[in-house]
Parts: sequence; structure tokens; C-alpha cells
Amino acid sequence: MTDIVILVTLIILGIFIFKYLMDTYNRLVMLNFNTDKAFANIDVVLMQRAEEIPNLVKLLNKHIEYEKSTLEKLTQLRVSCQTAKNQNDKVAAHNEMTSLLGNVLAVAENYPELRSSESFLGLQKRVSKIEDIISDRREFFNESVNLYNIGIHQFPDLFLAKIMSYKAKSLLIISEQEKHYDGI
Repeated sequence: MTDIVILVTLIILGIFIFKYLMDTYNRLVMLNFNTDKAFANIDVVLMQRAEEIPNLVKLLNKHIEYEKSTLEKLTQLRVSCQTAKNQNDKVAAHNEMTSLLGNVLAVAENYPELRSSESFLGLQKRVSKIEDIISDRREFFNESVNLYNIGIHQFPDLFLAKIMSYKAKSLLIISEQEKHYDGI
């Protein structure tokens, strides 16, 4: 009789452990796919912004004596965004490009002939519209990444996350310029 009780207890315990592992696995997979979905939603807009970089560099080269190395770096970051192998590398390149782009546009504001240029005003409006969309989507992306990062670091879920080779993902950073700059 006691053997049967022990066997039933072990079976019930095994079912609970299996259920816990299955639920944890499914939750971690869901969190991972949610970050991928959120990134896919924002990546389209980030690439649209990257496509404006050549126009900006061309326009700035015509109007201002801005540091060539800065414009070259902006162009290199555009290429890095387009050729990044994984999400974290892409996010890092976009974070750096966001910061540099804010600096370049802030400096461009100091040139009256550039500010009055129809080409610059059109580019400024396009980039500003894209930045607004990025801002909206960044909140959802960062929330998805935050939930995922918490999920893979919680005890005891972190053991299953390690088995699944899940690694922390990077947030899209809001640059200091964006925090204090009211428009492009």
C-alpha cells in the first residue's frame, strides 16, 4: 500500500514539474518572439531613417563646412545598420546613429542659409516624422525587451533560459539630445 502511495506521489510530483517546465518554456518562447515582433515593427522605420542619411550628407556637404569625419561616421553607421547580423548589433548601431544624427542636425540649425533651404526643410520634416514614429514604436519595443530580459534572469527560469541559449537583448536608447531637443 505504501509503495502505491509513493508511486502516485512521484507521478503527481512529476506531472507538476513537467507542467512547470512546459509553462516556463512557453513563456520564454513567447517573450522572445514578442521582442522579435516589436523589433520588426520598429526596424522598418529605423531603415527609413537610415535611407535619409545619404540625402542629409549630400545636403550638408553643399551648405556647411561640417567635420567630414562626422559625416563619414554617419554614413558608416547607416551601413552598419543595414548589414548588422543580429538584433543587438542593429540596435547598437541605431543607438549610435541616433546620437550622431541629433548632433549633426543641431549643428545644422546654426546655419541660416541651410535652415532656409527648401531641401533642408523637406528633409527636416521627413526625418522629424520618422523620429515621431520611432518614438512611438520604441516604447513597445523596449517594454518587450525589458520583459524578456527579466524573464531570462528570474530564478529558477534562468536555468531553462540558459539551456535555450537565450541572451539579454539591448534596448533602443533615448539620446540626451532627444530628451532635450524639441524637433529636428
